[in-house]
Parts: sequence; C-alpha cells; structure tokens
Amino acid sequence: MLNSREIGDLTELSEGDLRLQGPTVLRLLVGAHLRRLREACGISREDAGYAIRASHSKISRMELGRTSLKHNDVADLLTLYGVREAERSTVLALTERAGAGGWWRDYRDVVPDWQEAYLGLEQDAALIRTYEVQLVPQLLQTEDYARTLLTLGRNEPAEHVERQVAVRMRRRRILDPPANRKLWVVMDEAALRRRVGDAALMRAQLEHLRQVAELPHVTLQVLTFGAGGHVGNVGPVTMLRFAETALEDVVYLQRLTGAQYLTKGPDVLAYRDLLNRLVVLAEPATATPAVLRRISAEL
Repeated sequence: MLNSREIGDLTELSEGDLRLQGPTVLRLLVGAHLRRLREACGISREDAGYAIRASHSKISRMELGRTSLKHNDVADLLTLYGVREAERSTVLALTERAGAGGWWRDYRDVVPDWQEAYLGLEQDAALIRTYEVQLVPQLLQTEDYARTLLTLGRNEPAEHVERQVAVRMRRRRILDPPANRKLWVVMDEAALRRRVGDAALMRAQLEHLRQVAELPHVTLQVLTFGAGGHVGNVGPVTMLRFAETALEDVVYLQRLTGAQYLTKGPDVLAYRDLLNRLVVLAEPATATPAVLRRISAEL
C-alpha cells in the first residue's frame, strides 16, 4: 500500500493545479504507483496480467508509462491490490486525466510514433538539458532555419514540410514566458558555423539565439573549437528532469528513423556526467552574446 506521504502527493495532483502535469507525466506517475502497489502486495507481473486478461509485458509497459491506461484495467488492478476507496478514486481520477491527448496528435501525419513520447516528456519536463553538435537545437530554430533544413536533400511535398515546421514552432511555445521549465543548452561551435541557407538566414538565426539566451529560464553555452576534442564522438543528447520526485530523469537519443529512451540509473548517470563535463568545458553563458556576434560578423 502507499504510505501517507504518497497518498497525499496523489491527492494534491488530482485536486490541485495540473497545468504542470501533462498526460505523459500523469501516465508515468500512475504507472509508478501501480508498480509500488503490486510490489507491496508481492504480486508478480504475470499474475497481475492474468487479472486483467493481458500479458506480463503489458503490465511492464503500464508501469513504465509506455502505453495508454485503460480505466477498466487500472480499476481491476486496484481491486487486485486491495486499494481502499479514497485512494482508488484518486488513482482513477489521474488515470482519466492521463488519457487526454497532446497537441501533437493533430500532426500524426508528420510526427512518427517514436517521437510522440518525447514531445509529451518535453512539454512536461521541469528542466531540459541538451547538447547539440551539428545543428541548432530544434527548440531554438527560427522558422526559416527549420524550413530550409527540412528541405535539404529531400523531395517532400511543400505541405508536408510546412506541417513539420509548424510542429517545431509549436514546440517553441514551452519557452514563452511565463515559462514553467528551464532550458540548458550547450552547442558546439560547429553547429553555429554550419551554413543552413544564406548568410542573412544564418544571421537571423544567430540573433534569435542571442535573444533567447537573455531569457531568465534559458542558459545557452557554446563549446568553442578552442576546447579541443575532450568529449569524444558524442552525438546530440537530451536529458529531461521532472518536478515530480517519483519520476527519474530520462535521456533521449534521437536517430535517423527512431530514438532511444534511457532510464536505467547507470546509463542516466553516464550522460549526466557528460553534460556536466560539457558545461565546464564550454564558454560561460555570459560569453555567449559575444561569441554569437563574432560568428555573425564572420559569415
């Protein structure tokens, strides 16, 4: 059973302001609580799956927040775990709210399935840390930069490209004040010098970065060429942290046709250490405006 503190946390989430808890985080929270309930009762995933006419793998996906939560499934599990009525009502209320769709569902034609989970996590994160090597991070791209990038080497209909651009511009809203999260970016100097479009487009992109860097909830650092090759061959990395203490950090590694979501302690710790090293190696955030002006003048 949940202890008094955990029950209080659930009650606060169900009755309080849920603007900071989107459907993805709520699904993760409910899943984590279901796992704790099951383990406290000494019930295996196989037996829990049998109770809801499902496999043990579905129970695992539910507990990890990687699948939608059906009201009847959660209700049956709560009965199996002997949960009392007050606690049961709270968990089921959260389950209903976790079923709400995110804005990205309107863009299913251009958002692959493997990216949907990330968009939910990104929107719900309290802190987003990212390291980019070759390109401006998507959250910081201007519309023209994104459009040009999405058309390079591709032969896609213009409407398809515009909807992809719209997704990136919609994602940028999480940085609009008053922002409920912090963004901490380390960009390799190569990403700032890599020409996407003409010089005017790049200068506009660099100016946008300068303006964003002035926001109190954004920290932007540049890993200049002078830092050398101390971090090895590491591609773009994003780490997401959530305000809810029940949720662990998530490391997101995007690939050409898919993505990896790392949640195991040793993996997360390795990438956290990497991001911390990059922060030390990069120029301080106070130097970023000068670096951006220098690169813009050299275009």
